[in-house]
Amino acid sequence: MPVYNEAATIAKVVDIVLSQRPILELVIVDDASTDNTWKILQAIDDPRVKLRRHETNCGKGAALRTGLALSSSPIVLMQDADMEYVPTEYYLLLKPILANKADVVFGSRFGSAGARRVLYFWHAVGNLVLTTLSNMATNLNLTDMETCYKVFRREVIEQIELEENRFGFEPEITAKISKLRGLRIFEVPISYYGRTYDEGKKINWRDGFSALRCIFKYNFIR
Repeated sequence: MPVYNEAATIAKVVDIVLSQRPILELVIVDDASTDNTWKILQAIDDPRVKLRRHETNCGKGAALRTGLALSSSPIVLMQDADMEYVPTEYYLLLKPILANKADVVFGSRFGSAGARRVLYFWHAVGNLVLTTLSNMATNLNLTDMETCYKVFRREVIEQIELEENRFGFEPEITAKISKLRGLRIFEVPISYYGRTYDEGKKINWRDGFSALRCIFKYNFIR
């Protein structure tokens, strides 16, 4: 779980995550928050929680690299520190892996099921464009490449060397898993309770251009 300035939601998210039966460990990386996030995290008393803090803000991708290096469970699931994604739906994400049908699972905010808060039209268009371009490059038929919810068998994620520091992680990891032969990739519909910028949403148009760069870089250069 990468965290940056999420004092308003972090305690609630952690509590919900830890209440889910499949959770063996929760690795939280505070990416140099400037609010009370780190203080709140230090007050958590649960042996399953591993905490790390970056002294300087490095970005979501960098925080995920730190967290992945510290994790040890056989299945790895990525969770944001806000309340946009619902931890009570882990069973949907884990089902294809536990049934031995999948090696990687994407949670789609644009599937046919699941509640989804109505927000920014142009964000949805941007996501569709980026997902389409990514699909054209990878030959995958995803509906939501930019989703936070990505689940991996440990032996899969350990084969991938991640480089991006910010939100470019999403197209990077998608490109790299598409190149692993024989990988079984599934997508399941999830609920999505998006935030406005006033509520703390951080991704912006610059990240969209960065995603375009990453789609080209990791599909055609690397």
